[in-house]
Amino acid sequence: MTLKELNFFYKLCDNPQVTQVAQELSISQSAISLAVKSLESKLNEQLFDRVGKKLILNERGRYFKEKTISHYLALKDSQSIFQSNKLAGNIKVASSKTISNYIMPDIYYNFLSEYKDVRFDISTINTTKIIEAILNSTLDIGLIESNTTNSNLIKEKLCDDELIIVTSDKSIQSNQFIDTINKKWILRETGSGTRDIFINNLGEYSKDIDIFMELQDFEEIKTVLLDNKDTITAISKLAVQKELKEKKLFEIKLKNLEFKREFHLVYHKNKSKSLLFQTFVDFLKSKF
Repeated sequence: MTLKELNFFYKLCDNPQVTQVAQELSISQSAISLAVKSLESKLNEQLFDRVGKKLILNERGRYFKEKTISHYLALKDSQSIFQSNKLAGNIKVASSKTISNYIMPDIYYNFLSEYKDVRFDISTINTTKIIEAILNSTLDIGLIESNTTNSNLIKEKLCDDELIIVTSDKSIQSNQFIDTINKKWILRETGSGTRDIFINNLGEYSKDIDIFMELQDFEEIKTVLLDNKDTITAISKLAVQKELKEKKLFEIKLKNLEFKREFHLVYHKNKSKSLLFQTFVDFLKSKF
């Protein structure tokens, strides 16, 4: 059954004069009659008694009205939901670890404080999985740490970032070549943006890196480093600001390499840009 058929039904419930209802709605009497017959056919019930030119609600019609009127009114209200509040809805967002842990919490909080009818479905996954989810249209927005050139993605730069080399061994000398560092490398798992940037920038030095352990979380990596001075990692400067300040971890400057990267916002090229979507994207850019 359609909203139009139901609309005619409820109008006739209040006024059995088909001629008057037709005039009120600026349509023909036959259009109303056909709609009512269609509704009755779908329900396999007669809702009105035909008395002259009147349609009088019968016992089955009264029962149908009683059971459906609240749902009909709710559906009518739903037609105007987005007219009265364009900034309402649920956004699916996924961020890679650095962005999720050290940047996004305050952004989510501030946006929700300003737009109270918005909800977020938030995930923290690595860059590879974010891109897969965007391409499969199971995610609205992705925030990633590595570059991508997929033709089905729209990519917008948010800010610059830098990976640094750190260890808990304060005796180690800074300003040296990476292949002279004799420590066990603790890295993120394959598919993470941090790892990809590090490995891709090593070039010929990648053969000199002893990857001793792979972990999925920066806090786990920092725990291993803090407990074991013979370990080392490449990590976003954002992730170790506190430990550097407290002199629990120490940066090793390199002579021959640097690890610059960009944080990007990505979404599918066919993504519809609602007012809510565009407002959140603009908000993200301003905060980064």
